[in-house]
Amino acid sequence: MGNQTSVTQFILLGFPLSPRMQMLLFALFSLFYAFTLLGNGTIVGLICLDSRLHTPMYFFLSHLAIVDIAYACNTVPQMLVNLLDPAKPISFAGCMTQTFLFLTFAHTECLLLVVMSYDRYVAICHPLRYTAIMSWRICIILVATSWILGVLLALVHLLLLLPLPFCGSQKVNHFFCEIIAVLKLACSDTHVNEIMVLAGAVSVLVGPFSSIVVSYAHILCAILKIQSRQGRQKAFSTCSSHLCVVGLFYGTAIAMYIGPQHGNSNEQKKYLLLFHSLFNPMLNPLIYSLRNKDVKSALKRMLIKEHTSR
Repeated sequence: MGNQTSVTQFILLGFPLSPRMQMLLFALFSLFYAFTLLGNGTIVGLICLDSRLHTPMYFFLSHLAIVDIAYACNTVPQMLVNLLDPAKPISFAGCMTQTFLFLTFAHTECLLLVVMSYDRYVAICHPLRYTAIMSWRICIILVATSWILGVLLALVHLLLLLPLPFCGSQKVNHFFCEIIAVLKLACSDTHVNEIMVLAGAVSVLVGPFSSIVVSYAHILCAILKIQSRQGRQKAFSTCSSHLCVVGLFYGTAIAMYIGPQHGNSNEQKKYLLLFHSLFNPMLNPLIYSLRNKDVKSALKRMLIKEHTSR
């Protein structure tokens, strides 16, 4: 029992690469990390400063951008540290905190994407009742519920993880403390934990994704009934960016936690999770800014205002 309770730190193995390649990845990932913070920070700033973006859709988008910033800040700095010093350990408390925060932000983003699809469903299928249904009170309740459920679902996994004894190897075969990789180091039965991870993945991935598919089926039917070409284009433009984000997020998440297991699946899922935690948050603001006229207009107004003030 002394050996089982003496673990105070873990070593993240990250990516087994040559020192030269690790330095190259450090520079590249640092650049991506900066773009992630800048892009999502710009989205949040524009929505806060431009009164024309004070609508439910952009209120939800601002929270999605905040989650993406938090997502990146939770995993990327530790990954960058390990690229510079692969032998540098992470404390047990730090590892558990990282696991908890990752699960919190992942669950919250799943639920926020469902809320955003519901907002688009109401806007296109029930336009005359939109302001009554999507009142600010309802919007705040939906966002608060997403955050609270995200925290509670992550807390369940953490409470099941903390009592486990850890002994033997302290090397986590990942670039951060991902829950499945940490569970493999436990020296007791983790069957219950693995079942809960799978059940949690099904409940926050398959269920919400199915509701998004149903929402967009109704949206597609409503768009096809619009007589004017301009009206159809406007409706498609407001949904296309959200659909791209949904596809990226749920596609990689379902492949990681629900997809079939095979020979080299652990290494493949590690790279999938790298895309999920680094590239997704970076791409989301690009998708919304490039495909959304309101965001592009708000950015132009801000730049013109800044230029004229000088």
